[in-house]
Amino acid sequence: MVASPARQRDATAPAVELRGIDKRFGTVHANRSVDLVVQRGHIHGLIGENGAGKSTLMSILYGFYTADSGDILVGGKEVRIAESRDAIAAGIEMVHQHFMLVDPMTVLENVILGVEGGALLRRHVPKAREELRRISAEYGLNVDPDAVVGDLPVGAQQRVEILKALYRGAEILILDEPTGVLTPQEATDLFRVLAALRAQGKTVILVTHKLREIMAITDRVSVMRAGQMVGHRDTADTSREELGELMIGRKLATRLDKAPANIGAVALEVRGLSVRDIQGVQRVKDVSFAVRAGEIVGIAGVSGNGQTELMEALAGMRRLEAGSVTVGGATVSAEHPAFADRLRKLGMAHVPEDRLRTGLVPAFAARESAILGYQDDPMYSRGPLLDWPGIDRHTQGLMEKYEVKPPISRLRGALFSGGNQQKLIMAREMERDPTVLLVGQPTRGVDIGGIDFIHRRLIAMRDRGKAILLVSVELDEILRLSDRILVMFDGRLVGELLPENADERQLGLLMAGAA
Repeated sequence: MVASPARQRDATAPAVELRGIDKRFGTVHANRSVDLVVQRGHIHGLIGENGAGKSTLMSILYGFYTADSGDILVGGKEVRIAESRDAIAAGIEMVHQHFMLVDPMTVLENVILGVEGGALLRRHVPKAREELRRISAEYGLNVDPDAVVGDLPVGAQQRVEILKALYRGAEILILDEPTGVLTPQEATDLFRVLAALRAQGKTVILVTHKLREIMAITDRVSVMRAGQMVGHRDTADTSREELGELMIGRKLATRLDKAPANIGAVALEVRGLSVRDIQGVQRVKDVSFAVRAGEIVGIAGVSGNGQTELMEALAGMRRLEAGSVTVGGATVSAEHPAFADRLRKLGMAHVPEDRLRTGLVPAFAARESAILGYQDDPMYSRGPLLDWPGIDRHTQGLMEKYEVKPPISRLRGALFSGGNQQKLIMAREMERDPTVLLVGQPTRGVDIGGIDFIHRRLIAMRDRGKAILLVSVELDEILRLSDRILVMFDGRLVGELLPENADERQLGLLMAGAA
């Protein structure tokens, strides 16, 4: 393990204490005199809507940002954290939602990267390997040190990040939305690891918007809203309903009103579709299905089983190897391809899975991302030039209708929280009134209020007679929204169920190829 500086602190003091933390980004007041106490050896939940300020607060604790004012105490001693190396020296490590790993390198190489112990690796690597095996066994992390990280499933990559933190001597571990990319089974494995960390006296701060996880694994939970801390609760003494109300400042409907589907004609038909990825590996294998007007068809599956390639092919972003797609009275095939712009004209809209890579441009202002893909539409032009005042008005209208915060059309996309970025993309695509909507992971990284809002918008669109194809790794979302459920495994459709006849266990078995 990496040697850490002496940490002579009061063993009875909280692991972390934040006092009066305040932070502004221009006109955005992200943290407003926030206080937080995290006890040693606890799993402490930090929840709040997207944009509530929780990620900013943790970024200050980890040294990504510096607070404008306020104090940080670790183990009862005040510390100055100006950059991440200060946090690491204080025994604080962070596992990010998007992993900080080098795919072509092995687990061992990733873990020791930056703390190699000198130029003579031959002397250091055997010791590192032994220490890695010890930590892995102690916490039940079960990762092969010689495995190439890029070949590991997402859940194993996350365990590598935790291994890396423990190898560097972490006593306090921050996990940011750790289950956003995990299957239910992988999430269960993560909770087992977190319980082992707690049993060994480690302190975990769990940043999440999923109240079910908070209730399942945490000892205490703190709630933020609009940059302020609005409540602290012992988990055993609260409920999902109380925490949800604290998060959004109002009562949240406990069920989704959803009338029976009024199904019409076929709007999207897929026949014998096969697709290869950029490496030439076949990811979609002879897939056929149809989506009718007035229904939501959900595709359930573990990430990496062809759903992404399927959606990209349907949206005109990826070439078809075989088969055909019929939409808007036109048929697209390998021999007669169509790109995204033509498919949009045929009545198809697409909310991509990865909002940062393909949904918007983080460096663009919100008004630019609000017309992305539709910028050639005459409604956005004034002669040969773009009508920026009109685009501003259009964007403000979308932001108000879809509750995007802050409603500033000229704010860069990167400065919005993930949930508000998602709502902006949903607004752009849904307000074009398409015949067919392809939507991937609609609520990934979105808080409870945003999830409810997006779900209601999708149901309203379906009730207006639109055809919706939904891909999600969230089984409760698939069960809640879908009129029919297709299950994808290893590039093939392996099952079709009605939601009233399905449960999470049955779907999980199909997703794993076990049924």
